[in-house]
This record gives sequence, C-alpha cells and structure tokens, in this order.
Amino acid sequence: MQARSALFDLYGDYLRPRGGRAPVAALVKLLAPLGIAAPAVRTAVSRMVRQGWLHPLRLGSGPGYLLTPKAARRLDEASARIYRTGRSGWDGRFDLVLLSAPLARRDAQRLAFLGYGMLDDRSWVAPRAADEIDAVLAGAGVAYERFSAAHAAGSPGAAHVVGRAWNLEEIGTAYEEFVAAQRPAVTAITARSSDEDAYAARFHLVHAWRTFLFRDPQLPASLLPPRWPGIGAASFFDKHAARLRPAADRFVERCLASASRNGRVGFSDA
Repeated sequence: MQARSALFDLYGDYLRPRGGRAPVAALVKLLAPLGIAAPAVRTAVSRMVRQGWLHPLRLGSGPGYLLTPKAARRLDEASARIYRTGRSGWDGRFDLVLLSAPLARRDAQRLAFLGYGMLDDRSWVAPRAADEIDAVLAGAGVAYERFSAAHAAGSPGAAHVVGRAWNLEEIGTAYEEFVAAQRPAVTAITARSSDEDAYAARFHLVHAWRTFLFRDPQLPASLLPPRWPGIGAASFFDKHAARLRPAADRFVERCLASASRNGRVGFSDA
C-alpha cells in the first residue's frame, strides 16, 4: 500500500467525518499499523499539497493538514459509491460520449472512475451520466459530443454494448479474489482482538474494495450476468466493514487525542 493512496483512504474514511483535518503526528500514528514509515508519510503529504489535495494549517497541537474543497468533493463521491448510498436505478438509457481525439491516460482513468467504459479510443459509454463528466472532458481539452441513447434492440443490444465496454468476466473474477484474499484477515478479528488490529484489517478491506471504483461501473441488475459475484462481495464487504468500524474508530480517536496531547513532538521524533 503506497503512502499517498493510504492517506486518501485515511482522510476519506476516517478524517473527513471528523472535519477533514489532522495534525501530522496523528497521520504518522494512523499509518504506522499499515507498515508505512514516517518519511513516506512526509513525502506523500508534500506531494498531495503540491497537487492541491491538502492544505497546510496550524492546529492547536502544531502543524497539520486540511482537505481542500476539491479533495473533499472527490472523497465524498467515492464514499457514496463505496457504501452505495447514491442512485442505483436505471432508465434504460446510456450516456454516450464521442471524442474528437483519444484521451490521455490520466483523463481516461478519470472517466473510468466516473463509471464510463471505452467502446473504442474515441467512444465512451456509461449506464448513467456522471455529474462531473463535462468538467472532466473540458479539462482534458478534447472536443466532444454527448448523447443520451437507448439501444434499439432493447436489453439484448444493451448487454452487447456492456460486453464491449467492460470485461465483466474479469471483474467478476476480481470480486471472487477480493473475498478470498480478505476473508482470513477480517474473520481473524474477534472481540478479543485489539482496536489497532481491527483498524488495520478494516483499512486493508476498504482499500482493496476501493479499487473497484475504477473497474466496476455499477451496472443495473438487468445488465448483469446471472449469479453476479459482485453481489456476494458487496455483502461480505458491508458486513465486515460495519463489524470492525467501532474498534477502528476507537483507535483513530486515541491516535488523534495522543497527537494533540504531544503537540509537535510526535512528528519531529517519528
């Protein structure tokens, strides 16, 4: 797990609900159980400041970092999809985007994050329009046209489009592998486990689940294959993410309180 990616997860899952800010000493304490050392934290924080994701500020306990509005919006959007609190219906229409030129890799990854699949290097499709799509395409500097389209052949035709835009067999296999990889660690956490162990197990669980934001467009049930592995994987994730949350929250609160008490010492001595 890279420090920058872990910081996004930490802010999105634990610090955003607590005001989106934390002293640097707490960031070090909270990433230590994941095997991420203080120098890597410092480097990742500096990089995120340069990229406009974090803003330095002075807290009562010393130096700290606050989410920028851009980062807060991105993390809120990701959280809604991770915990499936957003819209899930489908009106039978696709959002079709035709580009004047292929996208750069970074912009293509952003479209994938928004739930769009590539039909070819100039044609992208999604089962529902993303609120940010026009802003992302404008930022990419590529001329484009967008259409709301229903397939003339109905569900069979729509399923064919889905099969071209996404490799559902590969995504389904990834869901099965996710459950197989995470089950030993999360089921090993019991009422006798420490809060730190529960926090680490839950952090890895959410981090692994978050990768599906770039892979699974959250298709409506009518376009999914029978016995879709994503349904069982989502149930597994929901169960254990909720079960481990209280202990993980206790660990986070202790780290934040300890960093506040120790002031600036924790980060400089880490």
